Amino acid sequence: MRQTSYLFAGILAMCAATAFAQPYRSAMTELKIADVEGERHLSGFIWYPTDATGPETYDFDSEVWVGTKVVKDAAPATSRFPLVVLSHGMFGNAYNQAWLAGALAQRGYIVAAISHPGTSTWSRDPDLTRQLWERPKDISRVIDHATGASDFSQYVDSDRIYMAGHSLGGFTAVALAGARYDAAGLSQFCATQPDELACGILSNWKIAQTPEDRVQMEADLSDSRIKAFAVFDLGGTQSFSGTSLRQIDRPMLVFGAPIMNSGLTLDIESRALIAALPESNSRYIEPETLSHFDFLGRCKPEGYELLAKEEPGDEIICSDGGTARAAKHEMIIDAVTDFFSNS
Repeated sequence: MRQTSYLFAGILAMCAATAFAQPYRSAMTELKIADVEGERHLSGFIWYPTDATGPETYDFDSEVWVGTKVVKDAAPATSRFPLVVLSHGMFGNAYNQAWLAGALAQRGYIVAAISHPGTSTWSRDPDLTRQLWERPKDISRVIDHATGASDFSQYVDSDRIYMAGHSLGGFTAVALAGARYDAAGLSQFCATQPDELACGILSNWKIAQTPEDRVQMEADLSDSRIKAFAVFDLGGTQSFSGTSLRQIDRPMLVFGAPIMNSGLTLDIESRALIAALPESNSRYIEPETLSHFDFLGRCKPEGYELLAKEEPGDEIICSDGGTARAAKHEMIIDAVTDFFSNS
């Protein structure tokens, strides 16, 4: 297995921390992309490098999550920067990886994140959820916008476009890399392991259950403009055909989370993905203390208790979510920056 141990990952982080200067402040502004052909409007945020020193504020206010400091709506630094597009997990939102976005902006990246309609915190309409093929298309629309008519197009280096996705966002990233959904193969797999989390979710969402939907899901959803991918503890690996996974020809960094508190089974998700990918352009990191929810933001000290009281069961997302998670974030930031800068 192509695995980086936690110790090695820690050494990598310390070395990378000295290698990557942070010459900019992180700025942030709202992102809105209208759907001129329908009603799938996208909204989220763009983080970007700025030379402005203030006024600094937090990217968002929350009783649970620790925000990161940004200079809102500041003038962008005058250069051309690589673009990273983020995709959140199931029923997450554009804020989920703000910790990564802000750090990348300080290092000279423009970062865009949207909340996917149908699978986000605020949009769970079953008909939109069923249209899972729209998730990769959302990311392509963000790239269209960022490199086209947006105010940021003059600052984006269109030859350096990358993507990172967590959980269902990792599934989205793999589809954009060229993996093809295989409804028949998934059905065979789930017949033998019906209790697997992804099997239940995709069945409940009625994914590819009509001939028309199957055509949409099994279509080529790749985007050749994306040069490399970072995949954070994805779900749904077994829904892709093995042949299409073996044919992915762009660099992919895969993180697996062995603290399995999300219901995902590592052996049939991240470990299976890295085993299927071409060894020449993929890399696997599995820190021994990493959990699925460490890819979310850092929790405030009172966050765990607040969730336990108001949303019983959800408090698990803040387990070890303070100082320990902050250290893991630094390791992830350095690994992603290193991987993208060398891809």
